[in-house]
Amino acid sequence: MDDLTDDLGERLLEAVLAHVPFDGWTEPAFRAAIADLGVSRAAARAAAPRGALDLAVAWHRRGDAALREALSADDLATLRIRDRVAKAVRMRIEIAGDREVLRRSVTLFALPHLTPEGTRLIWETADTIWTALGDTSDDLNWYTKRTILSGVYSSTVLYWLGDSSPDSADTWAFLDRRIDGVMQFERVKAAANRNPVFKTMFAGPIWLAGRVRAPRARAQDDLPGRWAPQPPAPADVDPQG
Repeated sequence: MDDLTDDLGERLLEAVLAHVPFDGWTEPAFRAAIADLGVSRAAARAAAPRGALDLAVAWHRRGDAALREALSADDLATLRIRDRVAKAVRMRIEIAGDREVLRRSVTLFALPHLTPEGTRLIWETADTIWTALGDTSDDLNWYTKRTILSGVYSSTVLYWLGDSSPDSADTWAFLDRRIDGVMQFERVKAAANRNPVFKTMFAGPIWLAGRVRAPRARAQDDLPGRWAPQPPAPADVDPQG
C-alpha cells in the first residue's frame, strides 16, 4: 500500500507517532496504535496491510504533500535557484519536525530489504521539490537533478539528526556548502559541454544521453523513463516527380 486514503489509516498514523520514538516503526508500535484506537486488528490490517511499514511510508509522503502546499504558497520568484532549492530542503526537514521519528524512519529504510523503498521515497521528495520549483527538463537533466538533490537531501537529514547547534544553524550551513559544491560541478559541466574537444571525444555518449527522456505522467513505478527513438529519415524525393 502506498498511501493511506481512508479515515482509519490516517487515525492509525496519528496514533502510531506517539509510539515510534520508543519502539520505532515496528509491529509493537503498530499494535499499540491499534489498542489506542480500540479497533480490530483485521480492520487495521485492511487499512495498512504491512503494518507500521505502510504507516512509515505514508508519514513520509504526507510530509512531501505538506511541502508541495507550502511551496505553492511561498513566493520564491525573487530567489536564486540555489537559494530556492536550499529553502525547499530546509522546509522539508522542518516539516518532519520530530527528530526521533525521523531517526527511526532512517533506521527502518536502512535495512537491506527496505533500502529500495527508502531510496524511492527520497527520490519522490527530490522530485516534489524540483516540480514545485518549476523544473521543465525532459531529458537526462531530469534524472541528474533529482539524483543530485536526493544526495543533498539525505546527507542533510543525517547531519540534522546529529546537530545540537541553536536553531540547527550548523545544519543549514552544511546544506549551503553542499549546494555550493553542486553549483561548482554544474559550472564545470557547462564549460565541458562548450568545449569542442570534449564534444568530439564524447560524441557517442552525448548522443546516447540525448535519447533519454523523463518519465511520462502516470508512469509505472518500475524503471521510470523512456527512450526517445530517432525520427524516421525523410523519404527521398525524385526531382523528376
